[in-house]
Amino acid sequence: MGHVVRVSSEDGEPVVVPGGAVEERFAAELAWADGHVRRSGPPSARERPWASVLRLPTADGPVWLKVTTPRTRPEVGLYRLLVDTNADAVLVPLAHDEPRGLLLLPDGGPTLAEAPRPQLGPALAEALARYGRLQRAMAPRRAEMVALGVPDAAPDALDARCAEAVAATGLPDGEACRAAVAGWAARLADAPGANLVTVDHQDLHPGNVLTSGRFYDWGDAVVAHPFASMLVGLGGLARTLGVEPDEPVVRAARDAYLDVFADLAPHAELVATCELACRAAVAARTLTWHRAVGDAGPDHPLAGAARETLARWADPSPFAAA
Repeated sequence: MGHVVRVSSEDGEPVVVPGGAVEERFAAELAWADGHVRRSGPPSARERPWASVLRLPTADGPVWLKVTTPRTRPEVGLYRLLVDTNADAVLVPLAHDEPRGLLLLPDGGPTLAEAPRPQLGPALAEALARYGRLQRAMAPRRAEMVALGVPDAAPDALDARCAEAVAATGLPDGEACRAAVAGWAARLADAPGANLVTVDHQDLHPGNVLTSGRFYDWGDAVVAHPFASMLVGLGGLARTLGVEPDEPVVRAARDAYLDVFADLAPHAELVATCELACRAAVAARTLTWHRAVGDAGPDHPLAGAARETLARWADPSPFAAA
């Protein structure tokens, strides 16, 4: 999610894993990493319900060991597909172990979240165009992604996903929510881009876009209509800038992204489809939060995130669930 440690040396002071030394808690994982890099000092770590990230100092700078959980383990195999499809678009792992759910990543440097605010909108607009091209390249690999365990949130699966989201959150107006999502999904299945079901990063805020032009932190990813990614892509930009999603800077980023799909339909139809996809994505976004913190217990600071997300299904803004 947006709160996971960034793969960047700019992240600030790491938080040591509580309850014992990092070396003891992650002895087996560190032994695996030591087979690929030579550490120059002790590791430090951040532990979250969805993954733990260990900072490993080396003579050439830090590298990052990501230890996934069973719910986020498909990220490891997904990285393999992403690198095979377009290695220039993602942070290329130094090593990975799919059965164990381990990723060893280089330092990615700063992210767009650190860009000066006047530069953020144009920079993200350029990044979203690159992301759209990556999505189109990944569309033929839909079956491979699902086989890895990447959750299926394609239009024809959204009714089932919404039922799961309602059950997981106990939303009081769950039946009304299900009816709305089913209607949106049916329309989305006949909309431009429906034949390009592909990877949806699910957390495409500026902090997950590196200034090098690469994307990382794919642990929340699902398979969906391509435009569903704009729920967080555009909603996150608006939130970071403190503006409404209909402000010119956000619309410019939207248009740069949709230009990648200009062969599918007129621009106005693509805009309408983008808003529809973002509304329908509320179910997948809810389940992303549930996978991340559903087992963390009621006292976790983000324990209510899934329910709060689904409760926004009727909000006038299509980006309310971002």
